[in-house]
Amino acid sequence: MTMKVLYGAGPQDVKGYDTQRLRDAFLLSDLFADDQVNFTYTHVDRLILGGAVPVTTSLGFGSGAEIGTPYLLSAREMGIANLGGTGVIEVDGQRFVLENRDVLYVGRGARQMTASSLSAERPARFYMNSVPAGADFPHRLITRREAKPLDLGDVRRSNRRRLAMYIHPEVAPSCLLLMGITDLAEGSAWNTMPPHLHERRMEAYCYFDLSPEDRVIHVMGRPEETRHLIVANGEAVLSPAWSIHMGAGTGPYAFVWGMTGENQEYNDVAPVAVADLK
Repeated sequence: MTMKVLYGAGPQDVKGYDTQRLRDAFLLSDLFADDQVNFTYTHVDRLILGGAVPVTTSLGFGSGAEIGTPYLLSAREMGIANLGGTGVIEVDGQRFVLENRDVLYVGRGARQMTASSLSAERPARFYMNSVPAGADFPHRLITRREAKPLDLGDVRRSNRRRLAMYIHPEVAPSCLLLMGITDLAEGSAWNTMPPHLHERRMEAYCYFDLSPEDRVIHVMGRPEETRHLIVANGEAVLSPAWSIHMGAGTGPYAFVWGMTGENQEYNDVAPVAVADLK
């Protein structure tokens, strides 16, 4: 298991960033590697993002040595989304089978986790979000069928999409973590319209199901001074509370969204008119 650290950046700092420094601060390109568990600890609300791809062996994780606690989830909760083939997560001996697009909620206090795949030809790809938690909730598998769908957007504006809530008070409660998956409708390219800010929460996105030649152009920054990141399949983006977020793909794509902050009110946002962006 590896754990790297990213420190947060403010809007005044980003004004002077070149492309590489912006990518270093906000884009995670090394989450998924065969037979590895890779974590990134960010000081943006102390979110941990992780990826695990068990191909030829099972992968164990759970130590808190890197963050100064007995176990990784001694004072944290976690969501694990499977973006690949059928896989298994064991949590302290409790076994959960995750199909593609299933999400596992792991509550505070879990000690040892193991990830494995049912097939080396089509391995599981586990994407993880972990945030500090002040309450205990039971582990729970949320299947794709159990997620709550919301249809949003307009075909005429190329932003029709289906948002599926997994870890959410209306589906599977948690302390502070929210997690779900958004799919774009055929022919639509834009997500998160209108763009918005949420001062009381940060967010992270993992873009997936892109073909190798396609990219997502992820727009971020203050509304009056935007920046962009070019994002490939399996890469994740940090979106701090001060930044807008929206994006468009050059081909079909989906993304996992995860949030944490002061509340779990999904609609606690401040919309920004596209005409006001600079």
